Amino acid sequence: MSFLVNVSPSAQDILDKLPKEISLRIINKLETIKGNPVRFLQHFEGNYYNLRIGDYRVLMDIDFKRKIIWVRIIDKRGRVYK
Repeated sequence: MSFLVNVSPSAQDILDKLPKEISLRIINKLETIKGNPVRFLQHFEGNYYNLRIGDYRVLMDIDFKRKIIWVRIIDKRGRVYK
């Protein structure tokens, strides 16, 4: 059973403002991790996990019991960790 991916409104706003090819690349990668997210993610501070997609980073929470991935932040590598 794969995970459900939910994108926060603020992350969706950023995704909508990105160039189309970059936003499609991020969406495709999120679709890829639905089957086994732990394989692709690195643990970040607290409950966050980090997904690297080129120069962009996606920070997310994962609810393993309900199988939901909550995308919280999408931004460039230099800005996302501040």
